[in-house]
Amino acid sequence: MYPVLNQYIESIQSEMENIPAGRKKELQKLALYIQTKKNSGEAANLVFICTHNSRRSHMSQLWAATAAEYYGISEIFTFSGGTEVTAFNPKAVAAMERAGFTVENPGGSNPNYQVRFADNGPKMECFSKIYDNPSNPQENFVAIMTCSEADKNCPFIPGASMRSPIPYEDPKDFDGTPQEQAAYDERCRQIATEMFFLMSKVKA
Repeated sequence: MYPVLNQYIESIQSEMENIPAGRKKELQKLALYIQTKKNSGEAANLVFICTHNSRRSHMSQLWAATAAEYYGISEIFTFSGGTEVTAFNPKAVAAMERAGFTVENPGGSNPNYQVRFADNGPKMECFSKIYDNPSNPQENFVAIMTCSEADKNCPFIPGASMRSPIPYEDPKDFDGTPQEQAAYDERCRQIATEMFFLMSKVKA
């Protein structure tokens, strides 16, 4: 892990105990799903879904993959998608960079960002897409609903073997305000803390 990112991860360890009980329960259900897949010799495919696939779903995808690597858990693959196509929002990208990730932006209206947690780590691809895009698994995955709007508007996700509602408040609500950066950093930190709690409950 990059030094800045590693410091960030160390700083959130003590915050796991402050996760509300209801959210811990959902995260523990998700951990059980992952553990069951591992025990049966199968990969665990996690697809994080929000409406625009622009903020919360991408942040969750990246933090879940990073947490799995941190805890040495193999055969966990993370993806994201939405009900509409926009782009990985630059404000969310900047929050991930402040946390310690490196991000390559090739440009374009919907950039295919390349994100790393270490120089020798994998390049994680992030671009906005519909949740059933061919680059995402089409069956045998868990659909993790990271926004209540997507959860409400998509009562059925074809191919999902489990559905997990773990919604986050949208930092977009603070765009253009003095609280904008703080809101994105707060959401980034909440997602990081919960994804690390999740993976800490899965045996390597």
